[in-house]
Amino acid sequence: MLELMSKGLYESLYMTLISTAFSYLFGLPLGILLVITDKKGIKPMPVLNAIIGFIVNFLRSVPFLILLVAIMPLTEFVVGTTLGSKATIVPLVVAAAPFIARLVESSLNEVDYGVIEASLSMGASNSDIILKVLLPEARPSLIVGSAIAVTTILSYSAMAGFVGGGGLGAIAINYGYYRYQTDIMLITVILLVIVVQILQEVGMKLAKLWDKRK
Repeated sequence: MLELMSKGLYESLYMTLISTAFSYLFGLPLGILLVITDKKGIKPMPVLNAIIGFIVNFLRSVPFLILLVAIMPLTEFVVGTTLGSKATIVPLVVAAAPFIARLVESSLNEVDYGVIEASLSMGASNSDIILKVLLPEARPSLIVGSAIAVTTILSYSAMAGFVGGGGLGAIAINYGYYRYQTDIMLITVILLVIVVQILQEVGMKLAKLWDKRK
């Protein structure tokens, strides 16, 4: 059982951390675009903003299990299989990137607009405002959002066990549910709770560390 749980924990962390990294690769730029192209943004583009917003909202509206099944052809095309922890990363990224985009948008919107206006008055370019004002000012909130995102992705990865995904979710389904081994189910739940608590605590500590307001 120790070997089984160790492997499941490793696979869950592997799926979660890799998926989070790729999700931010897509979600962070989308979130920035949502902010700067808004009617109150530094580069208002209502049409582009509406298109991005629709795509983000559409993907967020699809339940993860349905999305996981629906994009199986894409998953197989990208990684060559629809089973295992590697295959689960693709739907995790597709599901999490829009969620992260909204988290990033919310964090950036918390930045005092007076700071942005002051930067504009001093001749700062749009890229300077994004890289030197918006992102640094919103850093504590962005870190808190990343802690929320990583725990959400972890819960998604557990659900993937229903359709052949790896990790602790697969162990809970295959042993705890199908074989009625409640002890294994309990252990997987406890491990997931512990991992979530650790990730959340690390995120909160980092947010406090980087918060210049305190």
